[in-house]
Amino acid sequence: MRETKFIEQNKAKWEEFEKTMGGRHYKPEKLLQLFVQILDDLSFSRTFYPNRSVRVYLNSLAQQIFFTIYKNRRSRLQRFLNFWSDELPQLVYQSRREFLLAFLVFAISMLLGGLSAAMDSNFPALILGQDYIDMTLENIDAGDPMAVYKARGAFGMSLGITINNLFVAFLTFALGSFYIGAIIILVRNGIMVGVFQYFFIERDLFWESFLTIWTHGTLEISAIIIAGAAGLTMGKGLLFPGTYRRLQAFQRSARRGIKIMIGITPIFITAGFIEGYLTRFTNAPDLLRGLFILVCLFFILGYFFLFPRVKAAIGFDTPFRETIIPPDKNKPIDFNVIKKSGVIFTDIFSFYHKYRSRIMLLGFAAALLYCLLVFISFPGDLMDAFYISGVNYGYRDSIGQYFYSTHHFMIPIASILTWSVFTFFLFRWIKKESGRSFSEHHLLSFIKVLLGISCVHLLLMINNWDVLSLRTFMGAGFFSATLLTFIIPVFLLWTYVMVVEEKNAFRALGRALSFSRQRYSAIVGLFLALTILGYLFMLILDSFLFSFFLELVSWVIHLEQEQMDQLSIVLLSFVTLFVLYLVVGMTLIAVGLLYYSLYEMAESKALKQDIQSIGISQKIKGLEREART
Repeated sequence: MRETKFIEQNKAKWEEFEKTMGGRHYKPEKLLQLFVQILDDLSFSRTFYPNRSVRVYLNSLAQQIFFTIYKNRRSRLQRFLNFWSDELPQLVYQSRREFLLAFLVFAISMLLGGLSAAMDSNFPALILGQDYIDMTLENIDAGDPMAVYKARGAFGMSLGITINNLFVAFLTFALGSFYIGAIIILVRNGIMVGVFQYFFIERDLFWESFLTIWTHGTLEISAIIIAGAAGLTMGKGLLFPGTYRRLQAFQRSARRGIKIMIGITPIFITAGFIEGYLTRFTNAPDLLRGLFILVCLFFILGYFFLFPRVKAAIGFDTPFRETIIPPDKNKPIDFNVIKKSGVIFTDIFSFYHKYRSRIMLLGFAAALLYCLLVFISFPGDLMDAFYISGVNYGYRDSIGQYFYSTHHFMIPIASILTWSVFTFFLFRWIKKESGRSFSEHHLLSFIKVLLGISCVHLLLMINNWDVLSLRTFMGAGFFSATLLTFIIPVFLLWTYVMVVEEKNAFRALGRALSFSRQRYSAIVGLFLALTILGYLFMLILDSFLFSFFLELVSWVIHLEQEQMDQLSIVLLSFVTLFVLYLVVGMTLIAVGLLYYSLYEMAESKALKQDIQSIGISQKIKGLEREART
């Protein structure tokens, strides 16, 4: 085709494109259609008219649409600013009922705390603790009632308070998944603030305490209320799913709640800094401190109350787009591809969801077997079998005694045996799901699992022994985290290799070490995330559910105090172990799923099969014919 003929045939189309690009408003579908045609014409001109002006002209038209798309792409900074200026206010506005409920619960609880302290002189000691009451009274007698804010260095105090506030906020948010849990935390904190404030009012120190407490408390307390609102937002999806399936509704509401929590993190950091560095200046002019409190209050009311309503009235920049939740179906797991840690993390929950009934039944049986082996054979009083603190978070900190103990030989034996049974069945389910066949005898596979779990328990025992002073030097908590994150995953991978590849212990160990070297950082990252997730889950359970469980048992079963104490030890041990099996089960599933990704990376078996299948068969109008060689 001659160039003039080519131009004549397509001139109208190009003019329409220029007209569309010149307008301020255009339909994306129409623009896309014209753009595809321009690219076709450009490709044609490059082939037949490479040195003519028509190629340059068409290239410039294509560049226009490219730069239009490119300049509309938001940078990371723009997305960051948009989150604070549009997305977060929009989420706050949509959750305004939860915000109102959280505020009312906290305010009423604060009022009840103050009234209770006024009616009962012993109530402050019950809420705040007698030691704190005595210390504060000593400070009042010394002429410095707010000396508690000057007791530590500014940096250490600021850091400790920030971490504690973030912990309380996360706990409030996480318990919001049960909906009532967030309300309980808000009630507890509200009563505490009310009692604390009245304690100073009763001693004619209202103004001094008010200016000191609310210097940092304006932001801190407001953030806790917002965290409660975020938790209620998350729990609303589980409690009121609407037209969605309950799990899907919870996923949608959890995403909203998490974004609100991200929004208040800077507030907690700022409040911690203020409490550590500024609150201690109690001799500052009252006017200055009062103005500072007002500035903080105006910020909270302005950003979290007025600003979302103003934005809603004038219209948000971008309409809120709900994250698309995939259908609630058992999507098959692909065991023949190399996966990133995030994909494996998702597959863990897919596998857990599919086998949830079996895993829960297996965990129940393992916990029951453990309790039978230990408590039936225990020679003394059952109260001496395990130590469980009566304070909050005491159950979680006493988990190690279920793996190792010096006062009863059956505890490590029962732990190794039950964990081996639990791991054996879980690994076989993963192997079956992957499509691998079973040729090895069940007993031999169980012995291999028993060997691997015994080695893991040996590491846990080392954590309890003061071997080479490592535990003392590194700190017990840090040493435990190091074991769980960096060392134990390799031993679990070794155990799975023995089972799935049916190799002996020495060959499987070399194989596991070879796999670990390929993606050790990914293994560590995945297991660190699972460790944190499991720790937080136990933390939530430990906060009030265990105490509620014991209280419920005492309502139903009436026994003598000694018998009730023994029953409590047995029941709490059983529940602790049952939950622990379910939590650690995620780590065992991660080992199995991670193996196939490492295997494909090392062997490329699936990739080789795909390559070999290329050209094997060809189809003509739906009919296969033999490929040419």
